[in-house]
Amino acid sequence: MSAPEIDKGQAKARNPASVLFMCRMNAVRSPMAEAIARSMLPAGTYVASAGIRPGERDPFVDAVLEEVGLSIERHLPRSLEELEDDYFDLIVTLAPEAHHAALELTRSNAVEVVYWPTPDPTVATGTREQILSAYRDVRNHLATLIERRLGPGISVSS
Repeated sequence: MSAPEIDKGQAKARNPASVLFMCRMNAVRSPMAEAIARSMLPAGTYVASAGIRPGERDPFVDAVLEEVGLSIERHLPRSLEELEDDYFDLIVTLAPEAHHAALELTRSNAVEVVYWPTPDPTVATGTREQILSAYRDVRNHLATLIERRLGPGISVSS
């Protein structure tokens, strides 16, 4: 999957102090992005994730993050209404529904909202290894996008 083109110099020059990753149910893509971003961004950067509605925790997310030394620890999927803070410098949406919700939410605010189309690995079928491969593809896709937009990355090759 090709990543959106981003001017690295310009993007890194204005790193946000707070980032929210949004998807449909905060069970796969957005918590994965949150964990990856936390590993790349300076310690003072506030990083969170949420969904339009909360879903169920997905064990495949834990498995593919563990492969690269990351964890979502005690993450429980949460909705936008459950966020502790509601102001972010940057909102990254990973699903069309989340993008529309973010635009509606920020209509009267000066918040940067970007859409990174990210496939939903939960639709993958086949063997356990084939399903894990779909989750790895999403993990690697997110890591590439986060590194290009926000800063130096981690190695996510497996």
